[in-house]
Amino acid sequence: MDTFRVMRQDDNGNRFVVAGGLSRPEAERLAAEFEARGHKQLYWVEAEDA
Repeated sequence: MDTFRVMRQDDNGNRFVVAGGLSRPEAERLAAEFEARGHKQLYWVEAEDA
């Protein structure tokens, strides 16, 4: 089973892993939650390396 992580980028272009080891629906839900809360950073979902 593929696992995914939620990433974020701050205003300075630094990238961070927010959470990992998630299914795609879990990761997308978490990223959407952060964005809905009005966090300024950019959030996205990407596959983790197998």
